[in-house]
Amino acid sequence: MKRFLIACVAVLSVATVSAQPAGAEYPSKTIKIVVPFTAGSATDIMARVVGERLSASLGQAVMVENRPGAGGTLGSAQVAKSEPDGYTLLVVSTGHVVNPTLYPGLSYDTVADFAGVSPLAALPSVLVVGAGSPIKSVSELIAAAKAKPNFLNYASAGVGSATHVNAEKFRSVAGIQITHIPFKGTPETIVETSSGRVDFMFTPVLASIPSIRDNRMRALAVSTAKRSSALPDVPTVAEAGVPGFVFDFWIGLLAPAKTPRAVVNKLNAEVAKILAQPEVKERMAKMGAESMPMKPEQFDAYIKEEFITLGAVMKAAPK
Repeated sequence: MKRFLIACVAVLSVATVSAQPAGAEYPSKTIKIVVPFTAGSATDIMARVVGERLSASLGQAVMVENRPGAGGTLGSAQVAKSEPDGYTLLVVSTGHVVNPTLYPGLSYDTVADFAGVSPLAALPSVLVVGAGSPIKSVSELIAAAKAKPNFLNYASAGVGSATHVNAEKFRSVAGIQITHIPFKGTPETIVETSSGRVDFMFTPVLASIPSIRDNRMRALAVSTAKRSSALPDVPTVAEAGVPGFVFDFWIGLLAPAKTPRAVVNKLNAEVAKILAQPEVKERMAKMGAESMPMKPEQFDAYIKEEFITLGAVMKAAPK
């Protein structure tokens, strides 16, 4: 009888453990968030804002690791090959979806090898020139580019980065020919554009506001459909003379494909709570950023749509 009772207790214990949702014990060790761009970029800043608070809410250390290079593909490849257990994550921006067009030999599949966790922010980008530039409006920039095809150059945070895609969409819609000069990250592009060594660039408002307010750069227009709350006096590109032009710069959190759904859902819920915190909302507002609340499945669908539409833009870009 005693053995029978012990056996029953054992069975019940196993059943209880089995009934616990997968991922209930997650996390039990340090989580690493890989940012495939340099420190100080908009992607990096958002990763750190969220990572710091994830550490507090999950009760485990969250480490942000910068692994820049090749338009973000080096860091992305690292995460794609990582164990799908929720302990290695990736924060990317819009450029993530066009990398297959620019790097046909990628060791990972942009869509199939990642699971969308949550968007972190949508940030308006701003078209800027150095403070010493003679160009003072979007129409003047377009006129100068048409007068001397490929004479004007623009900076980007790397081939395939959102700053690259944004400028290429502008080139296509405005009907101009310009020269691309890629760098390893946003901080370098700001230095080069502020100095006048590069003619212009599209950069996240978040990263450029200090230089704009210090009169080191001049803001000509923002890329979104409506004006940025951080730069309310700056027109949109459409308002400034390029009808129909819109580009949304987004930043999102991904996990390797096959990461347990319970872990992905838990991270999604925690990120939603973080983005709803008053101090985070206030900080994002100062950046001109807005949240993009989505469930993991919605984010996966959004990434697939961006993969198709922006991929077409980059396929048409000059090689």
